[in-house]
This record gives sequence, C-alpha cells and structure tokens, in this order.
Amino acid sequence: MAAKTAGARLEERWRDILSAHARTMCEIDRALHPHGLGASDFEVLDMLATAAPEEGEQCRVQNLVGRVHLSQSALSRLIARLEKDGLVTRSVCVEDRRGVWVSLTSRGRDLHAEVLPLQRAALARTLGA
Repeated sequence: MAAKTAGARLEERWRDILSAHARTMCEIDRALHPHGLGASDFEVLDMLATAAPEEGEQCRVQNLVGRVHLSQSALSRLIARLEKDGLVTRSVCVEDRRGVWVSLTSRGRDLHAEVLPLQRAALARTLGA
C-alpha cells in the first residue's frame, strides 16, 4: 500500500510539472504572439543572445540541440523560419562541413531585447516569482 501511495505521489508531482510547463508555455506564447514569436522561437533567440553576446558571434546548432526541448529536425525548421524572418543567419562550419553555425542578426538582437521583458513577466505571472 505504501508503494502505491508513493507512486501516486510521484505521478501527481509529474502531472503538476507538466501542467506548470503547459501554462507557462501558453502564457509566453500569448505574450510574444503580437511580435511574431512563440515560446520556442524566443528560447532559441535567448540562447543565441546568451551564447554569443556580441553581434557577429556564432553558435553551433549542435550546441543548441541539447538545450532546446525540440528534436533536431524541429530545431532546424525553427531556425530556418527565424532565418527567413531575418532574425538569424546560418553558415556552414569550414572545419566540419557537417556543422552549421547560427548567429543573431541585428534585427534578431533588437527583437530579443524588445520581448525579453515580456517573456520574463510571463514567467513571473505563471511561476509566481
């Protein structure tokens, strides 16, 4: 009986985590939608801004895969969309032709700075910080 109770508590905790994640992602999506971004778009822009803080600095897509909660193919499509919107640029790694570099454009950096307070406010609303 005790094991079942412990299992039930774990499952309830897991569902609470999933619920908080879903609420938070939806809130971020709502806040950023008027700017043409979703929560996953913002995460990539934010990671690029953090990983390559100076304009022109690059980050390997491979380094983003482990940090963004998307499959490699979904991340590639997202980056392609951000590139089409003029927010990032992609280039092939000269040392390793399989590698792809990605960097924020000035437009991407400006948009990130503009929406960062909106994303942080959404986090505060949903996570109560």
